[in-house]
Formats: sequence, structure tokens, C-alpha cells
Amino acid sequence: MKKNRSAVGLVASFLSILSAVRAGAVPTVDPVEGLWLGTATTERETIEVGLEFRRDAQGTLRLLLTQPVANYFGLAAQSPVRRDGDTVVVDEMALSLRLQGDRLEGTYPGPNSKASFTRTSWLPAPAPIPGIPAGPEPVWQTRLNGQIFASPAVFDGKVYIGTTGGVFNAVDGRTGKILWAFAAGRPVLGTALVTAEAVFFTCDNGYLFRLRREDGKEVWRYDLGDSRVSRVIGHPQVFDWDWHGPKPVLAKHDTGAEVEDQPLVAGGRVFAGNRGGGLYALSLATGERLWKTFFWGSWLESTPVLADGVLYVGSSDLRRVSALAPENGRVLWRTDVYGWTFGTPLLVGDKIFAGAAGGDPYFIKHVASFSMLDRATGKLLRRFPLPEVPGAHQWGIAGSPALAGDLVVVSTIQGGLMAFPVG
Repeated sequence: MKKNRSAVGLVASFLSILSAVRAGAVPTVDPVEGLWLGTATTERETIEVGLEFRRDAQGTLRLLLTQPVANYFGLAAQSPVRRDGDTVVVDEMALSLRLQGDRLEGTYPGPNSKASFTRTSWLPAPAPIPGIPAGPEPVWQTRLNGQIFASPAVFDGKVYIGTTGGVFNAVDGRTGKILWAFAAGRPVLGTALVTAEAVFFTCDNGYLFRLRREDGKEVWRYDLGDSRVSRVIGHPQVFDWDWHGPKPVLAKHDTGAEVEDQPLVAGGRVFAGNRGGGLYALSLATGERLWKTFFWGSWLESTPVLADGVLYVGSSDLRRVSALAPENGRVLWRTDVYGWTFGTPLLVGDKIFAGAAGGDPYFIKHVASFSMLDRATGKLLRRFPLPEVPGAHQWGIAGSPALAGDLVVVSTIQGGLMAFPVG
């Protein structure tokens, strides 16, 4: 009799749960929920990708993305997951997959990269910065004023650079001593052009200046007709940063997003990055797009450099220095330097020097440093960490390193110059 009562109770409980499910009171488990690990493949690269599908407090199915190459670990997509039969779609990411048992197959932004995933019990996590030798201390350091986002320009052993403090400076490349300074009056964010007799630079007051290189005396200024330059310096909640100074730009092609740094012209081609996450190769003669390599959602604000048949370029959020084949854009290697790599890598012999900026708060961890890599393999050989600046949103190196004799000179966002030995 007891057993019969128990059986009746179990049946009643089951019917009660079934009724609740039908009424929508108890959520059903979607077979896509859980962890998935796989790859996304373009013509030029294959990357590892992790997906987690789970419901939020309101019962809406959401995606958390793990993409180690772009430093995403559990990044929540803003738009919900759409389900229709065996299809899984996230509109915000242009992600479209089909559930096939224990596999997800389809396309992934890259754009439209072939993607394949299998169920997993774990997803990749951020790796700690490895214990790499810091290398030698700076030979000299010089504090200027304001902030510096421009790259140093070196000519005849002297370093020329402007600041957001409205001053343009000439500095001795051997000692760091300030040789002369010119008060331009408004922020100077662009890299200077230097010749044997003159220094040219643009200023946010709308002028192009020409100074005598020997003593910084003004020769002339030309009104560019843009006296109201508006820009946004890095901010924790405003992502439309614009601290690039005016530079000459070639008009061959609409890349679909802002081209912030100077393109490279070499071998009958134009190589240019943009804020749409791509590096383009265009025909110099016709403007035809020859190839595009995707940088997985990261802006590309670094001018590429070409040497011995290899393109080298920094990035932005990707945090990586990359080497690519110039004929087709195939990725040869990418090396994480753990911070924003806005500048152009400096090649010296078989080594590459790169500066990185740090920042907080931000949705990706960025740590500032000055690094040296092996040019052939991309191996990180030494990394000189630059300290976090309390109360600042960004710090470290925004511009490109420059060679001054046997020293590598870098500018810091905090308004200083530093010189490191090459060896």
C-alpha cells in the first residue's frame, strides 16, 4: 500500500512539473546552453574561440565570448541569442551557427569565417605575463610638459617632438638635454617632418609651422583653415579617441572606417589599417583592393613597416605585434606585448622594438611596457615594464620608437622621453 502511495505521488509530481513547463513557469534547457570550444578560420589565419551560452536572471539566452587573440575572456554580447530550430544567431556579432548534435558549425565574424565548435568543460583564461628579462634601464629620461602622443622624429642625432602642452622641443639624442623649445600655443600631436635646414609640424591652432632646425626660430606659419580642431583624448567611457595629429594621406579607396595613421607605400602597393579592424593592401595604380586581413575587432592605428619581404605592424586592443606576408596578407606570427600597440614597430637588425600603453578602467587589460622581439619568430626577448600612473586613464607609450645612434628613443603619454640601449 505504501509503495502504491509513493508511485501515485511521483506521478502527481511529474504531472505538476509537466504542467508548469507547459505554462512557462519552469524554463526548459536549451541544448545549446553550456560551454563550446573551437576555431574560426579565414584565408589567412585560424584562431581559437570559446563560447558560453547561458540564461540571464530574466531567462533570456545570452552569449559570453572568449577570443584569446583579441584578449576577450567571457565578454558578454549585448544582443540576445536568437534561436530558430537548430540555428543559433547573435546579430550583433554576425554569428550564425547550426546545432548538429554535439557540434556547432557555421560562420563567425572575420568576416564570415568558417567556424566549428564542440562541447567542452573548460574555456581558456587570461595567461599571466611571463617572466621575461626586463633588459637594461634607460640611459636617460627627460620630462617635457603636458602629454605626448606623437612619435619622436630623429635627425642628425637630435630628437624633435611636440606635446599637448603646446610646446615643440629639440632634444639631444645622446644625453636627453633640451636644446631648444618653441611655444606653439596649442597641442602638437602629430609627428614632425625634419630636413637638414627645417622642422615642419602641425598644431591644433590650425597652423603648419616651419622652424629653423638649428635653433627653433620660426621661419613661417601657414593657416590650414582649420583653427577649431576638436579631438577626444583617451577616456574610460568614450571610445572615439582621436589624438592623432594631421598627416598626409593618400586617397585610392574607401575602407569603410577611419584611417588614422599614415599608409605605407611600397612595391606598387598601399598598405593601410583602419578602425574597422582591417589591414588593407591596395593597388597603387588603380586603388583595387588586393587583400584584407582581419584583426578580430581591434582598431589598427599602426603604420606598417616592410623589410625583407615581411610586413610588421602594431594594432590597438589586439595588443599584438604581427608579421604578415605582403603578397597575400597571411599571418606569419602574432606576439602579445600586453598593452595597446598604437605605434609602428622599429626594426634594428634581427630585433624588433615596440612600445605599449596601459590603461584602466577598460574592458580589456592593457599593461604598459617597452619590449624587444626576435624579428624572425616574434619571440618576446625582453620587456621593460612601465609603471601604472595612479589616477590616469592611460599611460606608457603611444607613439613609435625611433633610433638615435645606438639608442632607441620613446615618448611617454606622461610627457617624457626615454632612451634605451639597442644591445
